[in-house]
Amino acid sequence: MGAWASRGRAARVPAPEPEPEEALDLSQLPPELLLVVLSHVPPRTLLGRCRQVCRGWRALVDGQALWLLILARDHGATGRALLHLARSCQSPARNARPCPLGRFCARRPIGRNLIRNPCGQGLRKWMVQHGGDGWVVEENRTTVPGAPSQTCFVTSFSWCRKKQVLDLEEEGLWPELLDSGRIEICVSDWWGARHDSGCMYRLLVQLLDANQTVLDKFSAVPDPIPQWNNNACLHVTHVFSNIKMGVRFVSFEHWGQDTQFWAGHYGARVTNSSVIVQVRLS
Repeated sequence: MGAWASRGRAARVPAPEPEPEEALDLSQLPPELLLVVLSHVPPRTLLGRCRQVCRGWRALVDGQALWLLILARDHGATGRALLHLARSCQSPARNARPCPLGRFCARRPIGRNLIRNPCGQGLRKWMVQHGGDGWVVEENRTTVPGAPSQTCFVTSFSWCRKKQVLDLEEEGLWPELLDSGRIEICVSDWWGARHDSGCMYRLLVQLLDANQTVLDKFSAVPDPIPQWNNNACLHVTHVFSNIKMGVRFVSFEHWGQDTQFWAGHYGARVTNSSVIVQVRLS
């Protein structure tokens, strides 16, 4: 009976194995179509990975057309201005070096604070000179609007100083753009005091050429904040709008100390320092 049932059942036919899909070889695409595809890849991936695929891809990543296509996607006022600048401030071909627009798109220096560690994540990235009992980091006593962190660097009873020197080319800007007369450099710093101690503060920002020669500068030496000040917090700003040709570095340096000359950390409190490069829209 079991044998009869087995003979009456339809035999199973194994399903055919699916044929493996053929991998798409993007290198077979026409260059103009491959450019469009690559323009949707993140800039850091283009520079770090796609450039290593083959000579053809390397030529596309090192060229200008790909990066202009990426920039053209930003239809805002700043994006349109950037595209115009990128087209008009082209870097001459030098020893087959990659187009500087690649670094520019990867670093995105326009509108970004170029100061590292502006609010006091330790003292990293700063060149420091400790006066009195030196620099420390504390919580803000007054909220600073727009700060990435509500912490600050606090000074002592003798002048404490710290400094950063920003390499604008390393940040992604290229010489022809820096010398175009179409950008401005906005600097900003917040400083204040604790209620029971007065303090003093200084700021010096310098625009330097490739040899570290000073081309322009801004300095601020405001009146000291007196004792019993309700945790005063002040904002210093300046815009370098007529930038001379040759600027390659920005030196940002500030000092602080207290006016009571107390041991410990009762001096000027500095935070949310910024150096921002903007495109002039007019």
